[in-house]
Amino acid sequence: MCDKRRVLVALGTFDGLHLGHKKVLLSDTTEYDEKIALMFTEHPQKTLSGNVPGELITPTKRNELLKEWGYAPEFLDFEEISNFSPEEFVDNILIKKFKATALSCGFNYRFGKGAKGDVSLLKQLCAEREIKLTVCNEVEFDGAPVSSTRIRESLKNGDIRTANRMLGRYFSYDFEVVHGDARGRILGSPTINQFFSDNFTVAEYGVYASFAIVNGKKYISVTNIGVRPTIEGGSEKRSETNIVGFDGDLYGKNIEVFLVEKLRGEMAFNSLEELSARISADREKATEIIKKEFQNEF
Repeated sequence: MCDKRRVLVALGTFDGLHLGHKKVLLSDTTEYDEKIALMFTEHPQKTLSGNVPGELITPTKRNELLKEWGYAPEFLDFEEISNFSPEEFVDNILIKKFKATALSCGFNYRFGKGAKGDVSLLKQLCAEREIKLTVCNEVEFDGAPVSSTRIRESLKNGDIRTANRMLGRYFSYDFEVVHGDARGRILGSPTINQFFSDNFTVAEYGVYASFAIVNGKKYISVTNIGVRPTIEGGSEKRSETNIVGFDGDLYGKNIEVFLVEKLRGEMAFNSLEELSARISADREKATEIIKKEFQNEF
């Protein structure tokens, strides 16, 4: 008779795949037949409070990282299970639906109707059902636990360095490149225009040293996030990235842009000539930062 399939189910919102989430996903190093990252189709806060926290990662990047870490994503509708008791959640969802033989979660994990279940109860339920449970302690940064909330605050304050440290990676997005008004090309600095999805966390408006990946190759770049106050009619927030050394048509493609360091805030200039001069200075500074950051990679 064949042994029972070994299935690890990691529990959490995993809304940023930051260092705390990574610890939950990678702490159990046992070999499994299947590893599942169990998430929700929409953040639980939408049901609980009506307020949805901004996303910190795009679906493409999330799936890429999960695959790299050996996980398959699975999703639940929070509303459909929000009235389950802790026991019903474990028995009907984790065991019956996903065939879990092992679980992994963070120290502050809550589950079941009204968040009645905590780690202590989960330990008891797992022991009774002979399910292995790995509980991860908090990951700290600057004396406080790493959290998606702290990362969002850092991004909105333009502190991209701190956000990146808590993420354990460079904050990035890979939205589709769309047509702009070709002002960048006129100014001698052609850019790719990308609009953010409705609930994506947007970094503080300004100019950032960045890099982009095009056809598998990394390019130094400089990215402006904001509403382009110098350009008449600018109002919709967007990302405009000048990819240094690349000249080609990227319309309709999803290009990943990584933010490394904020150079300055968004500014309005008196003329396009003044703007063009500042773009050149920003590009020079961004090149200096990226080359120092990555040594011989560029």
